[in-house]
Amino acid sequence: MDHGLINPNDTLERQNEKLLKIVTTLMRRVEKGVDASGVAYAQFQRAVLLEDEVRTRTHDLERALDLLNESNARLARANAETETARVNLANALETVQEGFALFDAEDVLVMCNSRFGLPMRDIHPHLKPGLRFEDYVRMVSTSSYFGLPEGQTAQIWAANRMDRHKDSHVAFNVRMAGDCWLQVSEHRTPDGGTVILQTDITDMVLLERQERERLLDGQARLIRATLEHLNQGICIFDDQDRLIGWNQRAGELLSIPARLFQLGSAFGALFKQIRTKASIANKTDVGLIDRWVRDGVSRAPLSLEIVIGKERTLAVFAQQMPDEGFVISFTDVSAERAAVRAISEVNETLEQRVTERTLELEDALSEAERANASKSRFVAAASHDLLQPLSAAKLFVASLENEIEAPELAERVAKASNALMSAENILNALLDISKLDSGRAALHVGPVSLHELLDQLRDELGPLAQKKGLQFRMVAPPAVVESDTSYLRRILQNLISNAIRYTQQGKILVGVRKRQGRLFVEVRDTGPGIPEHEQGRIFDEFQRLNASVSAADGMGLGLAIVERACRLLKHPLHLNSELGKGTCFSVELPLSSVAPKCDLPDDLILLGKEKRLSLEHHIVLLIENDDSLRSAIMITLEKWGVDVLPCAREAEAVSVLQELDIAPDAIIADYQLDDGELGTDVVERLRERYGKVPTCIISANRSPLLAEQCRQMGASLHHKPLNPLELREFLEDAASR
Repeated sequence: MDHGLINPNDTLERQNEKLLKIVTTLMRRVEKGVDASGVAYAQFQRAVLLEDEVRTRTHDLERALDLLNESNARLARANAETETARVNLANALETVQEGFALFDAEDVLVMCNSRFGLPMRDIHPHLKPGLRFEDYVRMVSTSSYFGLPEGQTAQIWAANRMDRHKDSHVAFNVRMAGDCWLQVSEHRTPDGGTVILQTDITDMVLLERQERERLLDGQARLIRATLEHLNQGICIFDDQDRLIGWNQRAGELLSIPARLFQLGSAFGALFKQIRTKASIANKTDVGLIDRWVRDGVSRAPLSLEIVIGKERTLAVFAQQMPDEGFVISFTDVSAERAAVRAISEVNETLEQRVTERTLELEDALSEAERANASKSRFVAAASHDLLQPLSAAKLFVASLENEIEAPELAERVAKASNALMSAENILNALLDISKLDSGRAALHVGPVSLHELLDQLRDELGPLAQKKGLQFRMVAPPAVVESDTSYLRRILQNLISNAIRYTQQGKILVGVRKRQGRLFVEVRDTGPGIPEHEQGRIFDEFQRLNASVSAADGMGLGLAIVERACRLLKHPLHLNSELGKGTCFSVELPLSSVAPKCDLPDDLILLGKEKRLSLEHHIVLLIENDDSLRSAIMITLEKWGVDVLPCAREAEAVSVLQELDIAPDAIIADYQLDDGELGTDVVERLRERYGKVPTCIISANRSPLLAEQCRQMGASLHHKPLNPLELREFLEDAASR
């Protein structure tokens, strides 16, 4: 079948119309014409087929129409339901107490209820769907019913409102005409739209105001009650200098009638009343108060005192408040000022008494200083005068030791030597105590190798302990401490010597402990112990708790030196003793991070060396002003084969050397010569002529300054009383060069 006559895009009704027209035309042609060739029959067949097609299309059309009618019915029902829903939504929004508006994602108003913008009657008729949000904001900002915040224009408020519109949630309060208040809440919808709710909160604001006023009234009553209970007078003024608060105490203190204290009274009027009754010591303060009140802004606190009558003194303090008003307090300080006056009078009396007592004490102190200076001079002179003959005696006794063969006489000589040694020890101890008490002891604090120091003391004192049958043990780990080498050695030497002296059996233990960055050198013994009530007394001079110890073993000066030296060096000294079990002395020393220096002088003589070099025809120049000591030294040296040139002063020494025309192999010179001459100066001048001759300076002066001077000039320093062994070692060392 030729489908060219039918357009598939036509509607079913149009296609059926065309088919019916075609069928009618064909049937008419068939009825009118006779076609022998069978064309009519073919056309008939085509007509039949077309009829079937028309019938089929008609059926489809009817079914499509049914579907269309059903869809139209459903659409009608949906439209009805939508309209019902819209009406219900509108009715529901109308029942909402708040104003409601919905803007789409393009900020165009979709719908709102009648309460939205109702307080702004001049713009309410214009709030209809299709209104843009920015136009809505502009209309609100210019509404005559809208109360702009203080200090803002309509343009500023609108710009701020548009900035806040960018947030996903906004909430703020606005004031409307007639003292009405709205709370505006703005929320973003999921599709980017905006919902605005306007809630009337006028009742809440009024209730809040009433509550605030009630609280303020309560606070005012509380403040009033508090002010009345204060012992101070209080006056409060506003920023116009008007009285707005006070208490009765202010009137009592200022002696001003209560009727003059009225709300709104000017400060000037009240101050005028105060000036008639009060006086101010410093007249400039009156102008200061006036200027302070007139300044009005950024006033610093003001404090002064006024006097009312003869006895009442008030401390006045003025302070500015945040609202540029100010408060003034009046405190009665009459009792305090009266007490101050009384104390001042007493102080004047006391000052006079203190002055008198001070003068007395100054006289006593001067007398004590003179006595102390006299004692120091006496000790210095006595040390020199005593050590001179003591040195001579030791040398004379030493010269006899090898010449006496009789056992009884040799024993007597040995006892005499021991007695002289004891006298020397006592004299040295007294000199040390004198220097420590007078403050003349010079300290040279620096790094000290504790291990080396304890090793020397072990070699020196160990044999004494073994001689008494005591176990002597020393634990000396490598450590460097901050101290004075000489005094630290004397401290530990005295402690160990005391332990050996007072321990009859058992052992002596010297150990080192480290705690909290400090070292503790402990000296433990198994002696009789020290009673607790005697432990403070043992550090006094000439205190010996063990009476069985002979005077040759000590006079009780060792611990006195230890206590004074530890106090001078700031080395805490600890004592722990138990009767029948023993005693432990502990010296606390600070650690040092610096390695100790090794700067011993070239001519330092090491004790205990067994040198036996020949001193035959060794020429020694001896300069000693004391005849006895010079004779004793000469006898001792001549016994060793030394050729001695004895002199009393420099001129004699120069004359002898020039006469013999020789240079000495060594020089032994006393430090203090006659007529203020010093042996060190004499040696320096002789060295300029004869070269750097080995020199030994002998002196009773144990000053560190002298030791340093001898070290710098390369001379040995031997203290009186002289030790023959040390003297021979010096000469042997000089002969070996």
